[in-house]
Amino acid sequence: MKPIKVAAVQAAPAFMDLNRSIDKAETLVAEAARNGAKLIAFPETWLPGYPWFVWLSSPAESMQFYGAYHQNSMAVDSPEMRRLQTIARRHEIFIVMGFSEREGGSRYMSQATISDTGDLLQVRRKLKPTFAERMVFGEGDGSDLEVVDTSIGRVGALNCWEHAQPLVRMAMHAQGEDIHVAAWPSFCLYRDIAHALGPEVNNAFSRTYAVEGSCYVLAACATVSQEMFDLMAQTPEKAHLLNPRTSKPGGGFTMIYAPDGREMCEPLADDEEGILYADLDPNMIDLAKVAADPRGHYARADAVRLVVNKEKRRVMSEINRADTPPVVRLFQEEE
Repeated sequence: MKPIKVAAVQAAPAFMDLNRSIDKAETLVAEAARNGAKLIAFPETWLPGYPWFVWLSSPAESMQFYGAYHQNSMAVDSPEMRRLQTIARRHEIFIVMGFSEREGGSRYMSQATISDTGDLLQVRRKLKPTFAERMVFGEGDGSDLEVVDTSIGRVGALNCWEHAQPLVRMAMHAQGEDIHVAAWPSFCLYRDIAHALGPEVNNAFSRTYAVEGSCYVLAACATVSQEMFDLMAQTPEKAHLLNPRTSKPGGGFTMIYAPDGREMCEPLADDEEGILYADLDPNMIDLAKVAADPRGHYARADAVRLVVNKEKRRVMSEINRADTPPVVRLFQEEE
């Protein structure tokens, strides 16, 4: 790992508008690059925004949003992804972007890691969407549960409550992450109603991940904008569910954590958009691992061992396939 400056985003996208959201992403990327950052982390499904509507309405009522949400989700092989790659190359910065991935008629909660030369290094999918998210997104598999070796260090990423799954965390720790991107949607939904969804618990996951993995953690957390409130929280009851404390925009709790668990920057107000920065020193990783290297002297594979299935899940498998038969035309051409 090299000593670098990194950036973590706290902002809302242009909700359910993929191209406008990429416009905003480019503005944030350009700002981070001007300030010397070599990597910028975005929140969970930041493109085109987190689907809060499934938490606020009945399944039937929330269906009104599905068409627009699907159409504004991003395919991997698409002009929009290539545009993100161009943005990374233009500003010479690594981007880890959370996005709703569209493949056929399905969506996945995905993260793309793009190099500072514009190469798409990895796309991974959240293994298990959480609770109401399962009405919108499909599941990932172990094939992309990978840490990427880059010119700035070993970079990994997980979404939201994947950080609450011990075996998933260990699968990443065992690969020797230097920098981890923890992508979160926002921490205002049901706040004080369901404590586990609030900032206290979820930032604790990110902080613990840093200590447990002896790595830096960029915990990027989105805000819920007024635009999103106006679209989805049409009643006082829904506004209350989306942010019980104020019934107003907010929910951003972005932070960057050191390998010893300390906060590395001053937080923004939860309704404030911006970018947090930190300078990362590789020596702090070495010092953290003196006490507890999760893939080395502090591991006990003789007592407990993790098995990861790297097979990519497929709907259909073929066996004993014959060669493709020749095409038989209705009328043979005359010689």
